[in-house]
Amino acid sequence: MMYTIDSTIVNVALPHIQGSLQATQDQAGWIVTSYIVISAIATPLGGWLGTRFGLRRLLAISIAGFTASSMLCGLATGLEEMIIFRAIQGAFGASLVPLSQVALLQNFPRAQHAKVMALWGMGVMVGPVIGPTLGGWLTDSLSWRWAFYINVPVGIIAWVSMMAALPKSASDDTRPFDRTGFALLSLAVGLFQLMVDRGETKDWFQSTEIITEAFCAVTFFYMYIVHSFTTRHPFVDIHLFKDRNFSVSLIVMFAIGLTMISTSVLMPGFLQQLQGLTPTQAGILMAARGAAAIVAMLIGARLQSTIGPRATTAIGIVISAASLVMMSYFSVDTPQAMIVITGVIQGTGTPLAFMPLSLLAFATLNDRMRTEAGAILTLVRNIGASIGVSATIALLTRSAQVNQSYLAEHFTAYSMNRWMLSGIVPGANTGTAMLVGELGRQSLGIAYANDFFVLALCTLLPLPLMALLNRSQPPSGQPKAAASPAADQ
Repeated sequence: MMYTIDSTIVNVALPHIQGSLQATQDQAGWIVTSYIVISAIATPLGGWLGTRFGLRRLLAISIAGFTASSMLCGLATGLEEMIIFRAIQGAFGASLVPLSQVALLQNFPRAQHAKVMALWGMGVMVGPVIGPTLGGWLTDSLSWRWAFYINVPVGIIAWVSMMAALPKSASDDTRPFDRTGFALLSLAVGLFQLMVDRGETKDWFQSTEIITEAFCAVTFFYMYIVHSFTTRHPFVDIHLFKDRNFSVSLIVMFAIGLTMISTSVLMPGFLQQLQGLTPTQAGILMAARGAAAIVAMLIGARLQSTIGPRATTAIGIVISAASLVMMSYFSVDTPQAMIVITGVIQGTGTPLAFMPLSLLAFATLNDRMRTEAGAILTLVRNIGASIGVSATIALLTRSAQVNQSYLAEHFTAYSMNRWMLSGIVPGANTGTAMLVGELGRQSLGIAYANDFFVLALCTLLPLPLMALLNRSQPPSGQPKAAASPAADQ
């Protein structure tokens, strides 16, 4: 939860950080970009490090580094310091989500995996929802620096309790580090994240920077694929993708990441821009989604044991899509009760899809592959979230412009009947300015509805893939432990 909250909490405080550090809007954007890009690069590396040095040791280092860098971000006095500390924070935090999941799967029997993943999933699902609310409250009540300081006590408690409770894990020093593969994959992922993060501000492929980043990302990824099939010890074990459950789960998890975070980004803007709510009021309305997610996690654990994880995932996908279809009928006059209802429905559906899918991805993998698989699964979900956020914001902007153009056509100097009905005389006056502002407001409302409808379609696309998943265990002849169980120091 500490990591997932931090992925969204800073967005609310960014204008205050920009003013405090005397940075331009473009410069302040690097505070978020540095965290996202470095985190994406470090996520697949966490898989190899966890296998090489053991989960307990790597988790302890990651928590300590994330907590310390959070304190440094709060103490930063200049833009350069903040960007560097945020990059360090992203590097240490990248392993927290995938390795914490793998640690729980390895230390609990399979019969308890559903219940354990329900508790773990609360942090992943609820964090992005409460991040903007918590960030807004801390910034308004205390200071933007507390958006980082809040991690310190939580990090200390997490480190102490983990060191006391998590047993020492096995390590494997037999697999060499593929430097070339790591460099190629890091460049591909980093440039791709940079492209999707800066694309909207640079007008996408009208910008030479974005074209260059896209071309280089594709080139480096192609080189990485070729290298992986021609080297003896690739950076990411290609045998992972031969497992059908894991490969199918990657596709579905990409779609879930694309829609899950995008809605969390769109709703605060809808509530504040069109409904006229304060950040705190918007956060209270969105809290219903987080509360429903917690309840759904607990229900989902029991539902899996009754109807199975495949059916539970399919039900979750359908419920999530239904909530987005309902949101596609939102307008500037939508009552708050309807917003809460759709939030509860979505908060129920997304965990029902996410939690059993996390288990299905590991169901037929060897235990020794889990650490690496967890990192790749998290990386794909994060890439989906990055694409989703960038695409929905781009669609929102362009749809609002097109809709305003269409609506404005009905209020020309020759449309006197409409002007008379509105009670406004066209010209350079307050009434005309108010009408233009209302046209912009209605256009933006239609754009939000279009975004929600597109997200609903994207949610339903991977539904047929559920038929390809199964719950079978790894063959008994395959090893279930790391090859070289050297004790973690």
